[in-house]
Amino acid sequence: MSAVTDTAPVAATPQGAIVQSVRDSLVIAKRNLIRMSRIPEMLIFGLIQPIMFVVLFSYVFGGSMNIGGTTEPSTYREFLMAGIFAQTVTFATAGAGAGIADDMHKGLIDRFRSLPMARGAVLTGRTLADLVQTALTLFVLAVVGLLVGWRTHTNIGEVLGAFGLLLLSGYAFTWIGALIGLSVRTPEAATSGGLVWLFPVTFISNAFVDSSRLPSWLQPVADWNPFSATVQACRKLFGNPGVSPSDTWPMQHPVWASLLWSVLIIVVFRTLAVRKYRSATA
Repeated sequence: MSAVTDTAPVAATPQGAIVQSVRDSLVIAKRNLIRMSRIPEMLIFGLIQPIMFVVLFSYVFGGSMNIGGTTEPSTYREFLMAGIFAQTVTFATAGAGAGIADDMHKGLIDRFRSLPMARGAVLTGRTLADLVQTALTLFVLAVVGLLVGWRTHTNIGEVLGAFGLLLLSGYAFTWIGALIGLSVRTPEAATSGGLVWLFPVTFISNAFVDSSRLPSWLQPVADWNPFSATVQACRKLFGNPGVSPSDTWPMQHPVWASLLWSVLIIVVFRTLAVRKYRSATA
């Protein structure tokens, strides 16, 4: 005679859920990277705009900007590059939002929803793929910067730390793009919605001019701008000119300010984006 025993299903542990979420996120990231590789014009056009900014700002405004008491074009080019780097990673937000809106519009998100996968993995995978594309763009942009006269004056560790801050900042802003992409109906609306707030954030800052030259009522806005903190941190780590005379905390401790702003943006907007994703696909 044989006995039959029933085995109760084992509940998923928190560790198992985390492992599954990471695995699913990497699968989605791989899917998006393959898709990007099959549409090379997306990468090419993404590179053209920052390269144009570098060339135009360097040679059009290079001799007219007073940085540290000098109007030498070479000084402005070194001052400029940190702002161009930060602008490039921030503008990737619009592409991330448009991509997610496109997936929603085509019903791809509904197909992902039918699979046994972590809910937040779709957004995390998308933002990780965008991060890889941003890193490649930064590499090409750094080469262009070297060609027009940009130089660093610190050790390799500080230079790599600056690029790490740029990628972290870009990743943080990508979550804002994800939330926008989930909140609109078409990719075109996502692109427009992304650019509406990106221009004030990048231009009311210390990216292209010293914030002390802005109107007095705009200076505190620029100094406390998360974008300005990243730009200032990069200038400090690159050893480039443009140390702000402002006594505000973010400008006096730009590396810590950039880290704190990036972490805060990720925590807040990832939470909102995942919540929006769940309600949009419910």
